[in-house]
Amino acid sequence: MERSALDAVYQELILKHYRSSRFRGELDAPDAVIPMRNPVCGDDILLQVRVDDDRIAEIRFSGHGCAISQAAASMMSEHAVGKSWDEVRGISDRFREMIHGDETASRDKKLGDMRALAGVAKLPRRVKCAMLAWDALDEAEKKIRSGEPES
Repeated sequence: MERSALDAVYQELILKHYRSSRFRGELDAPDAVIPMRNPVCGDDILLQVRVDDDRIAEIRFSGHGCAISQAAASMMSEHAVGKSWDEVRGISDRFREMIHGDETASRDKKLGDMRALAGVAKLPRRVKCAMLAWDALDEAEKKIRSGEPES
C-alpha cells in the first residue's frame, strides 16, 4: 500500500476510535478509578477497571482531549479486556517502545490498531497524550494489587 494511502487509513482508524469507542462510559462497581491528566495539553482520562481472577474483566474510560489521547484510550481498552496484568504489561511495554520510535515495535502485529499511533513518535509533545491511558492502567494495577478499596 502506498505510504499516503496507509497514512489515510491510520488517520481514519484514529478518528474512528476517537469518535465512537465502545469502552467510553462508566462501570457499576469498579475495583479502581484512576484520574489521569496531561498538564501540558489538558487531556483528561478517568479510567475505571474491574478485575476478575487477576484478569481485566471490564474497563471503561471518560474524559476529553485530543484525538490521540482519546483514541489511544479506546485502543488500550480494546487490547486490555480479558488479559492478565502480565499480558497487559507486555503490550504496554511494546506500545511504549513504538511510541518512542522503535521501528520493529511499530510493525508488531500484536499491537493491532494501536500501530496507527506509531507516527506519534515523530511528535514528541504528543507522546504523553498517547501514553495517558496506559499510565492510568498502570496506576490501576498498583491500586488493585495493593488492596486499596475503591470508595
